[in-house]
Amino acid sequence: MTTDTFPKGAAARVDLGGVEVTITGFAKGSGMIAPDMATMLVFLFTDAAIDRDLLQWMVSGINARSFNCITVDGDTSTSDTLLMAATGQAAMAPIRAADDPRAPAFRAALEGVMLDLAHQVVRDGEGASKFVEVAVTGAANDDDARKVALSIANSPLVKTAIAGEDPNWGRVVMAVGKSGAQADRDRLAIRFGPIAVAERGAVSPSYREADGAAYMKGQDLVIGVDLGLGRGAATVWTCDLTHGYVSINADYRS
Repeated sequence: MTTDTFPKGAAARVDLGGVEVTITGFAKGSGMIAPDMATMLVFLFTDAAIDRDLLQWMVSGINARSFNCITVDGDTSTSDTLLMAATGQAAMAPIRAADDPRAPAFRAALEGVMLDLAHQVVRDGEGASKFVEVAVTGAANDDDARKVALSIANSPLVKTAIAGEDPNWGRVVMAVGKSGAQADRDRLAIRFGPIAVAERGAVSPSYREADGAAYMKGQDLVIGVDLGLGRGAATVWTCDLTHGYVSINADYRS
């Protein structure tokens, strides 16, 4: 378990043409978590009969939008692993191609399991007290949206503001600016959950600091940023940065 505080597991059952199959998995990870998965181990299993190359394509695509979209501290390691095994023990004809009518249902169930596990890793982030979704829209392209989302999610100033329950949207603007992505201050909009905080680069006329402060007291938070430039979008998940993180990593010896 090292610094994990709880074991992480997830499972789903899905009907594939009248045959029920199971997808299950478990994960280990709490610190040194950033895209490219970092110090994390994930093992997934299914009894479905499915072509290896097709399964690899599914796992890789879902991984790009789940485990490779989480970050605890921005650090990575050499020991990350995600493996999936299909035993083929279910009494079914194999799924051999993406256009098989059973493939979408299997893929959706697999995505649910993988995303559940990825979120569990973030929720158990070292010292974490908040689970944070960073959703960026309106970027010039998806790559720029990802740059902005990760810049916000990995910013120590943003993460410590979240830990202190401070609706400091100026730090979000800072993280947008340092991301290297195309941005225009006068088109920028920011939301904390349902609360419009900034519009066209300035504080929203409807925004009240007390509303932002009240929202930040929640444990599950959403920071929404619209760059107003295009159709690029990306979502990543992170946690806050607390005294607990410092204590764990100041005292921990491998």
